[in-house]
Amino acid sequence: QVQLVESGGGLVQAGGSLRLSCAASGRTFSDYVMGWFRQAPGKEREFVAAITRSGSMTIYTDSVKGRFTISRDNAENTVYLQMNSLKPDDTAVYYCAAKTSWSRTRTAMYDYWGQGTQVTVSS
Repeated sequence: QVQLVESGGGLVQAGGSLRLSCAASGRTFSDYVMGWFRQAPGKEREFVAAITRSGSMTIYTDSVKGRFTISRDNAENTVYLQMNSLKPDDTAVYYCAAKTSWSRTRTAMYDYWGQGTQVTVSS
């Protein structure tokens, strides 16, 4: 089992920044591909970003490219999502997730999920 706990969400004005953190425990963190997803009210959960086990490669959904950065610290068992130039459309509950395989990384086929953290961007 892997336990994931997100933090860092909050209310921010458009154009502002937030840094989300996801602390992992229970298994060897570096064995897992990590992803961030988000779900806005009335919408399906969508992929935001993912990072390989070593952190050498990252992928993003098009709407956040150039604004969001995913990173990880395997020594601290933590994955981060730096969010800059935030827009009202970024408002959602953000979830981190873990899986062992890099395949289908943009889908919600992850093994473990956190409880989510709310991000609200005001216009």
